[in-house]
Amino acid sequence: MKSTSYYPVLMTDRVAETAHFYETHFRFTSLFDCGWYVHLQSSEDPTVNLAILDGTHTTIPASARGGRASGVLINFEVADVDAEYERAIAQGLTVLLGLRDEAFGQRHFIVQGPDGVLIDVIKPIPPSGEFVRLYTAGATAA
Repeated sequence: MKSTSYYPVLMTDRVAETAHFYETHFRFTSLFDCGWYVHLQSSEDPTVNLAILDGTHTTIPASARGGRASGVLINFEVADVDAEYERAIAQGLTVLLGLRDEAFGQRHFIVQGPDGVLIDVIKPIPPSGEFVRLYTAGATAA
């Protein structure tokens, strides 16, 4: 299979609120909104897309209908994670994990969206210790 696009679709019972959250705090723009489905695109990179879907809609198989996004962690890699952290704090986002460096090669923080989805805002950094050898050549931050 040759994919031409990939983006997550989050099922929620709070479609408008969730879409507004990503528009307000993560610089997304709505490309399509029919009330039960909203397709969002990053205003900074058109290859970054996200959709919000009413989990009770009939396009969802009956056996899965009513589902909500849970157990999901969305990663956004950014150029300046420190600035994004300060912006998140200033906007009053719910920060579940404060800004910190990880030995496996990330400087990051985690916030939570209105639908419960965790959002990990990341800047890749060079890994340290035992993690250095676990990356393939050229896969780490410089």
